Amino acid sequence: MSNPSAAAALPDLAVEIRGLNKIYRGGGKRAPKQALADFSLEVPRGSFFGLLGPNGAGKSTMINILAGLVQKTSGTVRVWDYDIKREERQARCAIGVVPQELNLDPFFTPQELLEVQAGLYGVPKAERRTQEILEIVGLADKAHAYARALSGGMRRRLLIAKALVHTPPIVVLDEPTAGVDVELRQHLWRHLKELNKRGTTILLTTHYLEEAEALCDRVAIINHGRLVACDTTQALLKRIDNKAVILTLAQPLAEIPPPLARFRATLPLPNELHINYRPSDHAMQEILDAVRAANLAVADLRTDEVDLEDIFLQLTAGSSAVSV
Repeated sequence: MSNPSAAAALPDLAVEIRGLNKIYRGGGKRAPKQALADFSLEVPRGSFFGLLGPNGAGKSTMINILAGLVQKTSGTVRVWDYDIKREERQARCAIGVVPQELNLDPFFTPQELLEVQAGLYGVPKAERRTQEILEIVGLADKAHAYARALSGGMRRRLLIAKALVHTPPIVVLDEPTAGVDVELRQHLWRHLKELNKRGTTILLTTHYLEEAEALCDRVAIINHGRLVACDTTQALLKRIDNKAVILTLAQPLAEIPPPLARFRATLPLPNELHINYRPSDHAMQEILDAVRAANLAVADLRTDEVDLEDIFLQLTAGSSAVSV
């Protein structure tokens, strides 16, 4: 197969989804289930895009539709500007998918698995990067070991390697670091960042919210099959208008000083003062001026910033999603 990334005119959007619906038919006593409902999403070319959502939100269904493993009920999906229905071959060539499931043949070695995968994609032998890819995922020393002898983390790495054999312009990773130790996770993060810098669009689903915050320049949140948020990571972080200042005091307090009464201040410990405030209502300087006016001797000061987990919990709370 020819590599779509070699095309002269590169698309602005790596993935474009419009009005996507997926309804799984019921059977017996099971009612039909709508996994995706009027779902629309744009993934810009070259982005490191995070897709977050609770279990059962529809993330894996969407990815399986992109990969051609699940048939959509309605809507349009384009991968590297190829319609997944009318231009199925080109669309599949443009994407490499790392699934959640460890679907490896236990009687093949990593080297054999990558060679077979490259052959399935029509990669000429002279252009195959088997050894390079094994080194990237830290499996070069296991090239000739049977897959059944690999640990769970090694098998996860091998799945990532399989997705890279045809050098796709888009790589989709469905929970790629699940069950992977911290050191290996950091190694994979470094490689994924480098891969993205070289121009590969990466679409990542993860339950590790700090992972999405550290890696992704854009994030979409899906709940009950609907898109509830999609923006740059920094713009999403600004949505929750709340910060906290934690003061460790040199002398204990019995009550909140009058100058701080107008703020949401609490004393969880006699020598620890918590001040919660909305940056849209108060500047940090106002709080520092109030602390100074209260004549407090401060031994230490730290701030508690909003993170992606706060956004996620706020937008996915409750039983129904609200489109924004």
